[in-house]
Amino acid sequence: MQFELSKEFLETIELAIQNSNLEWLKDHVLSLHDADIVSILDELAFEPASFLYHLLGEEIQGDVLMELDEDLRETLIKSFSNKEIAEQVEQLDSDDAADLMNELSDKQVEEVILQISDEETAEYLVDLLNYDADTAGGLMKKEFILARLDWPVKKCVIELRRQAEDVEKIFTIYVIDENEKLVGFLSLKRLLFANATELIENLYQDKNVISVKTNEDNEEVAKIMEKYDLVAVPVVDLQNKLVGRITIDDVVDIIKEEADKDFQMASGISENIESDDSVWKISRARIPWLVIGLMGGVFGAQVISGFESGISQVPALAFFIPLITAMGGNVGVQSSAIVVQSLARGTDKFSSILAKIWKETLVALLNGLLLSLLVYGLAVFFDSVTLGLVVSFSLFTVIVFGGIFGTLIPLLLNKYKIDPALATGPFITTLNDVLGLFIYLTIGVLMYGI
Repeated sequence: MQFELSKEFLETIELAIQNSNLEWLKDHVLSLHDADIVSILDELAFEPASFLYHLLGEEIQGDVLMELDEDLRETLIKSFSNKEIAEQVEQLDSDDAADLMNELSDKQVEEVILQISDEETAEYLVDLLNYDADTAGGLMKKEFILARLDWPVKKCVIELRRQAEDVEKIFTIYVIDENEKLVGFLSLKRLLFANATELIENLYQDKNVISVKTNEDNEEVAKIMEKYDLVAVPVVDLQNKLVGRITIDDVVDIIKEEADKDFQMASGISENIESDDSVWKISRARIPWLVIGLMGGVFGAQVISGFESGISQVPALAFFIPLITAMGGNVGVQSSAIVVQSLARGTDKFSSILAKIWKETLVALLNGLLLSLLVYGLAVFFDSVTLGLVVSFSLFTVIVFGGIFGTLIPLLLNKYKIDPALATGPFITTLNDVLGLFIYLTIGVLMYGI
């Protein structure tokens, strides 16, 4: 049955902590799934959360710590001694341990590493901390299962048993040569049914070996794993030596982070923020795009002022300004969202780009035709046939231009290595507002002969 955290249960937990009712906490809280314990800790104030955290078994403390809300985790870590942090690190997979160490100062990192009793863990950490956090090297874990080409099956089984002690989840057995270079994969089924004296070089698979380099960008790693439907991918250095592996759980986190970032960017938020961040940080993230929107409004006002005499002669033109600007922005955002989604999936070939532009143009033509016919009837009913022609023709033109610009802009941003998600937010809306106004009022002035 799925656990649900209620206000009443949370109050009961707080009361049990105040009364140091360890027996109740053990039976009703500490026995829960790690993810449910994280949910509880995130809702508690620091003191009760810290008390409950220290009741957890050492084998799960590290995993729970890494899943906590960032602010709570940071406060907890500050309350630990370097020795306590070292103990937490030794319980974690190397990639999570490196993430934890990245939250410390350089001086504290050195002090914590000196406190780590397991030399292999310390070596792993030093190696991982040398990689950029946004690369495959910074994302990978050092624990994996490998076999050498020249091993007989009997020796391989013994070695795999020894290696498996440090590996929580085994997805693949990687095969290396005498120079530690990745050459392929070994099927566990073939290993189990093979003769004890047979060599691994006769059993392994060397076709379609998918791997990533240590300097590969995290987003590229995610795309590769999604494309080839991998649950784990080996990481090799520039000499093709096997140095680590990346598992699907790490990639899911990357995909979620990128999706959150793109959503915020599309909403006009320039940096990653949370709802519980400070007012200043939230304001700082929003203000750049609000300024752009403000400038767009100023340019729009300039366009309207340039046609002031025409609007004064035909006041009915002003009534449809909101409709024109809204439709242009909506069409542009719809078109750009489709293109950004395709680019996020790695579809950026020239032929496919041309096909998208052509398709979005056809969609804009069809939608423009249908909507312009609808608004023509409304405008005629509202004022006159002339106004109907002006509004309908303007709307048709604005929708077509909005579809084209909404397709082209994210492609151009992507070409110049700028996140195309920018095109789905205020950027494209503001541009289409100003352009739509200019098109509408120009057509109005020309058709009325002003």
